[in-house]
Amino acid sequence: MLVHSAPMSWFDDGLCFSCTRCGNCCKGEGYVWVTPDEVETYADRLGMTVDDFANRYVRQAHGKYSLREIGPEHRCVLLGDDDRCRVYEDRPQQCRTFPFWELPTKKRAEWEALKDYCPGIDRGRRYTTEEIREIMDGGST
Repeated sequence: MLVHSAPMSWFDDGLCFSCTRCGNCCKGEGYVWVTPDEVETYADRLGMTVDDFANRYVRQAHGKYSLREIGPEHRCVLLGDDDRCRVYEDRPQQCRTFPFWELPTKKRAEWEALKDYCPGIDRGRRYTTEEIREIMDGGST
């Protein structure tokens, strides 16, 4: 009897991604969720007290904390004038897992559409399916 195994996902061969630090994913309306520990890390990194950092850079939404957005582009408040994240090495978990989120990995068409927005899609390092699933479960790129 022949057994056919169904593919695990459309990206069984993995996906390539390399962050170019273009800043595109740091612009636009939405939420960048942060934890109290992350807030403390960013405050320390920027030489501020936690209260000062939180009052200046954090907002509450849906019972959680999110980084504020500024200007007409709705830029993340931590995105510098040079379009570089000021806390990149310690960036929020949500940012560290991009683009391996549920929507872009759900269908190939979603991943392909993301190319117009993110120049790092389909470039650089190839992540295995296992690595992608680990990142989606809380790891990082």
